[in-house]
Amino acid sequence: MNVSRTEIRFDDIEGGQVAHVALLGDKSLNVVDGDCLRGMAHDVAELCARPDLRCVLLRGRDARAFIGGANLDALHRLDRASAAHFIGSVHDLCAVLRAAPVPIVAVLQGYCLGAGLEVAAACDMRIGDFSVACGMPEVRVGVPSVVEAALLPGLIGWGKARELMLRGHIIDARESHAIGLLQHLVESSSLDELAGQIAADIVAGAPGAIAAQKRLFLAWEELPVSAAIDRGVPAFVEACSGEEPRRAIDAFFALQRERKRQGRA
Repeated sequence: MNVSRTEIRFDDIEGGQVAHVALLGDKSLNVVDGDCLRGMAHDVAELCARPDLRCVLLRGRDARAFIGGANLDALHRLDRASAAHFIGSVHDLCAVLRAAPVPIVAVLQGYCLGAGLEVAAACDMRIGDFSVACGMPEVRVGVPSVVEAALLPGLIGWGKARELMLRGHIIDARESHAIGLLQHLVESSSLDELAGQIAADIVAGAPGAIAAQKRLFLAWEELPVSAAIDRGVPAFVEACSGEEPRRAIDAFFALQRERKRQGRA
């Protein structure tokens, strides 16, 4: 039986629902073990199956940590069999986030370490405040960084990714933003407003087009540039074979007409 490891609330806005999801790890730094991660994966997968869902804003339990890494007590007990279970659970949650048909925005505060940084890297965007502290400290507890740590070179470049994983140190919010790990860095008082603005922009997009874009992102990661370019052609043709582009364009022109009318009023 899967124990719920999330708190979820919804905002209903024009065009669909935005889900606010808190990941519920253990202890003060929101650390995780295999069962905890599988519970999170189950909850998020179930959530992403909702037809009216348009965006997920993913947070930690509170401002102290997004996910503070693996529970070291649990890590200390791992053997060959249980190690496979644990690291598979990290990958399972990341895979759910990457395959979601809607954008997942990681809203970071506090520590984001190890498995937590892999989860954040699996999201489509990362925003945070000045309390953010990121790192990949696995080598300091005797294991390499694996699974979705492989996403980091694409996000921050090979040099910074190697440095994070080999030094095992923690970088602050300013450096996280400077190297591209955070797309936006704001004061704590502005973080919710920024998250809402991003969610509103996403909901303004056409849901089928956004889902197709996310599928293309996954394909592009695996393909050479020429093949990635070619992969987009049938995706574009498929989109144009449905009614969504026409509805979206009609809505765009209707909005422009309404703005002009209000400008004359």
